[in-house]
Order: sequence, then structure tokens, then C-alpha cells
Amino acid sequence: MDSSFFFGISTIAYFLAMIIYIAYLAFKNKIIGQSATFMTLVGFSSQTIAFGLRWKEFNDLMQMGLLRAIPLTNLYESLVFFIWCIILTYLIIEFKYKNRTFGAFVTPIAGIILAFIDISGMSKDIHPLIPALQSNWLLAHVTMSFIAYATFAISFATALMYLILTTEERKSKSYLFWTITVGIFSVILIYMVIDLIVFKVLPSGKESFVKKYLFKATFRNESTFIVIVSYVISLFLVFVVWRYGYLLKKIIQSFSITEGILDELTYKNIAIGFPVFTLGGLIFGAIWADQAWGRYWSWDPKETWSLITWFVYAFYLHARFLRGWRGKKIAIVAVIGFFSTIFTYLGVNLLLSGLHAYGGI
Repeated sequence: MDSSFFFGISTIAYFLAMIIYIAYLAFKNKIIGQSATFMTLVGFSSQTIAFGLRWKEFNDLMQMGLLRAIPLTNLYESLVFFIWCIILTYLIIEFKYKNRTFGAFVTPIAGIILAFIDISGMSKDIHPLIPALQSNWLLAHVTMSFIAYATFAISFATALMYLILTTEERKSKSYLFWTITVGIFSVILIYMVIDLIVFKVLPSGKESFVKKYLFKATFRNESTFIVIVSYVISLFLVFVVWRYGYLLKKIIQSFSITEGILDELTYKNIAIGFPVFTLGGLIFGAIWADQAWGRYWSWDPKETWSLITWFVYAFYLHARFLRGWRGKKIAIVAVIGFFSTIFTYLGVNLLLSGLHAYGGI
């Protein structure tokens, strides 16, 4: 059995965990909650084994030593590691705070990423490193960046839950903000699944699936009628979330979770992730860039968006400590920060070009 076998087990386990956590949120049954945690642990254990095996396979191929052979050299491997970091962070929180409610908000993030991997047709083969990546800085820069990304993902989930719990009026800005956010995430997940069902023959090679397949069954369909219907359905789904969002609030309120815990978790994750991102993502990245390309900073799209993300989270900490921001305003900043993180990681790789093009599909 190789790494692909265990990655397959973890993919199935995470999808099942996502469904069971949502069922737990709906029915508040202890056995369902324990089943969700168990399935998450199965997926995490299988993925850990798979990552270790792939590391060994990569080292056997490259013969560069374990530090340089970490399998984080393409989009597939980085996505898999990103999921691993998110699940690890979540499990720590679940066992520390004895609350499974977060799972219904964290596991869908992993589910969306897994769906993206499945429909994208991205190569899962092990390829030799390009010269620019053959450095000891690979381990520090990439792993620290993704650890920070994972903490930002958790802060996104807890900030969103905070907004749900603290919003009273449908017409308030914060209610509109979180319902639209949840609605858009739901539409993206549903339409990506539709792409997977419609396009059973996945793309291959270097052709970007973003240009050919993503939302091709809905928003980017050749039929104008289907495009119009897709947008109408999307607006309807967002409207449903807005109209019945208070039900989600009541469900969360039925669990032993307070606004203070959510605010604390949001802050702690950002407080941990921000310095890790600063050191590993920006400083170590700049040092590596100087060794690889002869300059510390080149305003590459990836570098530029990393800096934007850094400013968003720096503003979060500044507003919290120096401006005394609390509550909904600071939670909205945390959600916006994760949007910037996702674009820095995926949007730049798939939609733009630059020195980090090796991170694409």
C-alpha cells in the first residue's frame, strides 16, 4: 500500500465527518457527535500515514535528504497538508474545550478543498523539484505558512459563529454579512459537486481546469439559459440563508458555547498564526527568494497578496489592542482576513502568473 491508498481513506473519512458533524449540529445527539470525532480521527490518522509515506517516496526519488524532500512542491501536496493542519488545529480545540460544535463549521472547509482536488484533475504524481525549490528553506517557509493558514481558517470559523450568535436583526449589517458569506460558501460547494457529476472525465496535463471546467456546468455554461438559472438559484439559496439564518443561531445556542469562547478562539488563533506567518511566510520567504532569484522582494503576485493578508491580520491585532475593538467589527475583520488568505493561496496560483507559478495545477 502506498500513500495514495491512505490519502483515499482520509478523503472518504473527512467527507463522512463533515456530514456527521452537520447532523450532530442539527440533532444534538451525543452518539452522533462521538461518531463525527471518531471519523475525523480516522481521517487524520490515515492522512498522517499517507503524508509520511509520500515524504519517503519523494526522498527515495530525489535523494536530497529528508529536510529537502518534504512533499510540498505542488498544489495537490500543499492542499493535502493544508487540510492536515486544519484538522490538527481543530482536534486540539475540540479536546481542549470539550465542544464539537466547531466541527460543523471547520470540516466544510476541508470538504470544499477535497471537492476541489477531486474535480480539478490536478496531477498527484511525484515530480522532481525544480532548481529554485531545492533548498533547506522549503521546509521552514512552506510548513510555517500552512500552519498559519490553518490557524486563520479556524479563526474564520469561530468568527463566523460569533457573528451568528451575536446578530439580532435581519436588517443589520453583520447579519447580512454572515448570511451572504455562508450562502456563497454553500453555493460554491454545491456547484463544485455539480461540476464533478457532469464532467466525469477529468482534465489532465497542464491545461488549467479553472478555464475549462470550474463552474462550467453552471455559471460558465455555454447555454445562456443555464447561466441565468444558475444565478437565480444562487440568489435564492443566499435568500434562504438570510431568511432562516436565525434557526442556525438557535441551534448553536442550544450547545454549551459562549460568545466569549468564540472571541477568545478567534483571537488566539490569529495571535498564534500572525507571527508564524510573518516569520515563515514573509521573512523566510524573502531570504529564500534572495538565494533563488537574487532579490528579496519582486512584487510577484504571491508576494503582494501575502503582504495584503499580513496587513489585514496586523490591522486585526492593532484594532483589538490599540483601538479597543471588540465584538462584531473585529469578527468581520477576521472573516475578511481569511478571504484574503484563500486568494493568496489559491486565487494567485490559479488566476495569476508569476515566480510562484510552480504552485499551480
